[in-house]
Amino acid sequence: MPTLLLVQGFRFFFYSNENDEPVHVHVTKGNSVAKLWLEPEIIAAYFYGFTKKEQNIILQIAKQHVENFKQKWNEYFAK
Repeated sequence: MPTLLLVQGFRFFFYSNENDEPVHVHVTKGNSVAKLWLEPEIIAAYFYGFTKKEQNIILQIAKQHVENFKQKWNEYFAK
């Protein structure tokens, strides 16, 4: 599970066996989890346990780092 970013207690990562899915990241903080599709745009697949405020923070962080996330995904899966 490569960690891409740890900020404000949110851990952004992907699983090493998910290269058969479109580019995305998972997010955890405590017992809360989320999954964000990164292409063709950032869209939440799901948010479980996050408040609306936390969801907005996660989306803002993802927007700021989307190019880096996609680059790391492509490097890891050698695309």
